[in-house]
Amino acid sequence: MKETEMLKKNYEFRTVLTKGHFFIGKQLKVVILRNRKKCKLLGIAISAKNGKAYLRNRTKRLIREGYKALETSIENGYTIVILIKNNVNLKNLKYIDILNELKDTLKKAQIFFIEKNIE
Repeated sequence: MKETEMLKKNYEFRTVLTKGHFFIGKQLKVVILRNRKKCKLLGIAISAKNGKAYLRNRTKRLIREGYKALETSIENGYTIVILIKNNVNLKNLKYIDILNELKDTLKKAQIFFIEKNIE
């Protein structure tokens, strides 16, 4: 993730979640807010209600890998927060499902600009 910085502070997440635009898929919620920087900002949040820590960490790794595969096709100047829905079973999540859903959701948001064959 060369072009992307990670969100770490609670107030950064809160700003995006209150002012951003929501795009909802089957398993993911993506909140996008325009920023004034020339880079992308990414935040990943998973509630403790979704499962044990090892499942949440595995899911974050899958999301980061999916994002990394799509990173070059996403426009700069956006802050993206990815949330997992509460009713998702984290044990059954697969990388390819997350990759496809991220791609579809970012296309809905109109910040995904190059169609590449990613697998």
